[in-house]
Amino acid sequence: MTSAHRSSPLVFITGASSGIGQALAARFAAAGYRLALVARRTAELKAWADAQGLDEQRCAIFGADVADIDSIVAAGQACIEQMGVPDVVVANAGISIGMDTGEREDIDVMARTFAVNNTGMAATFHPFVQAMRQRGSGRLVAVASVAAIRGLPGHGAYCASKAAVAAYAESLRGELRGSGVKVVTLLPGYVDTPLTRRNRYPMPFLMSAEAFADRAHAAIEAGVAWRVIPWQMGWVARLLRAMPIALFDRLLAGRPRKHRQSEN
Repeated sequence: MTSAHRSSPLVFITGASSGIGQALAARFAAAGYRLALVARRTAELKAWADAQGLDEQRCAIFGADVADIDSIVAAGQACIEQMGVPDVVVANAGISIGMDTGEREDIDVMARTFAVNNTGMAATFHPFVQAMRQRGSGRLVAVASVAAIRGLPGHGAYCASKAAVAAYAESLRGELRGSGVKVVTLLPGYVDTPLTRRNRYPMPFLMSAEAFADRAHAAIEAGVAWRVIPWQMGWVARLLRAMPIALFDRLLAGRPRKHRQSEN
């Protein structure tokens, strides 16, 4: 890689083969960033990069499964060796699977969800934390969800995992305070992706993946600690948090488990 390309900022994004991750990759590319993109489906990701006209000087693709700690750590280390220490790391990869605690197999569902959404996030950040701290700059971006605000029936694993994302990112932000490394927590509402199009229930304030990426990019560049996107969902989240427990439970009582799996 030429020194001219090395001088361009670098972003490392997991779950980049579709949806929010792919939209963020396009937005950062438009802002002049080099891309280090991670996914299990590398063929799809390479086809997308080729269609965007992103050559090997601007875009590198790393195959990894964030649920496998050694796999995602190796991808991060390979990025540093090949491209340098990123300016931004976006831990976007995540899954959502409905669960019923009364079903034995769904305990495995919960373990898998935490492995991807939580341990996978920490493993994504791990290769970069010390290098960013030594450099004195960087952005570590945790993609949570408005589902972190309150637990929803049938979605115990997902809601718990995203609440854990928010708490983990807050802890990491405190650890890195004063180092020059910012921790940004993004909480998307409903974003129009191939996966959310399968939903058969109302999705208030639904926004395109591109619109989300624009607002997320602005929040990341500003280094904000916490941002709900779109802002209207922030008010919904506040109302949900303030709602009395008895009323919340009555409104959502009996909602069934959702079997559909989705990935960011």
